[in-house]
Amino acid sequence: MKTMPSALAPFLRSETQGVILAEIFMGHGEHTISSLAKAAGTSPATVMREVDRLVAAGYVIDRHVGRARLVIADTQHPLYKPLQEIIRYSYGPVPILQRLLESQPDIDQALIFGSWAERASGIPGHDPNDVDVLVIGTMRPRAAAVLANEATDLIGKEVNIRVSSREDWRTKSDGLLREIARRPTVDLHLHDRLATA
Repeated sequence: MKTMPSALAPFLRSETQGVILAEIFMGHGEHTISSLAKAAGTSPATVMREVDRLVAAGYVIDRHVGRARLVIADTQHPLYKPLQEIIRYSYGPVPILQRLLESQPDIDQALIFGSWAERASGIPGHDPNDVDVLVIGTMRPRAAAVLANEATDLIGKEVNIRVSSREDWRTKSDGLLREIARRPTVDLHLHDRLATA
């Protein structure tokens, strides 16, 4: 079966490769093969092949602890910063938004919608100008604006956060919510407190 190139970063072989790179280059600390596989929604064998290539090229350092293989980006590699910038711009929204939003107690669920979510779902098109986020919960608009500004600075493209109540999202009370529900989205897997949308 032929693998399609990433729609977010067409110079990458696949969406899976982009997610793995984002976890390694945007995450904190070491990653296990199984945690990378879970994040990318793929098999450990696939992750192992990607990691083997990165280790062989010197972009990633690995070590074994018991039966676990731990990997981390080599921050001393000459291309570490440029590669991190590319990954941050193309695949950074998920790990960055997860980190910013997961500490917020007034959020039940968060998802990315719009053109960025479409590219992440494999729908080809122009590079997204912004990242649209729907936050479901009781977050105050001012707090959402502060988080959107912080995310914009970290990702390098504009982040827009819209807040919806649990009830409005459940009933799809307006046209935008119905449109979001109809089109591709990327769940940020924060607390998983919202039962079913």
